[in-house]
Amino acid sequence: MEKKYNLRYLALAESDLIDIVNYISEQLCAPQAANNLVNKFEKAISRLEDFPYSGHPYRCTGKLEDEYRMLAVENYLVFYVVLDNIVEIRRIIYSKRNYENMFL
Repeated sequence: MEKKYNLRYLALAESDLIDIVNYISEQLCAPQAANNLVNKFEKAISRLEDFPYSGHPYRCTGKLEDEYRMLAVENYLVFYVVLDNIVEIRRIIYSKRNYENMFL
């Protein structure tokens, strides 16, 4: 049987998700769209328990301590690392944002 990985969210990733949901719900007045997006995040991220290397490797211009991978969900990118049997979700960022300097 294949090895199953555990998911762990950093506080920063949880904060990113809360900010995204609040923006869509309150600023865009679209709570149902926010709920639908959360469901898409949960479904995509839960797949990482079985397929942790399914996200694309993230190539940063700077030197990163860990090998980041990224997963696209709608207009957002989920950045994560695989550590032993843990998939650690580190950031969830709007894809049009300049995120390069967030990892330096």
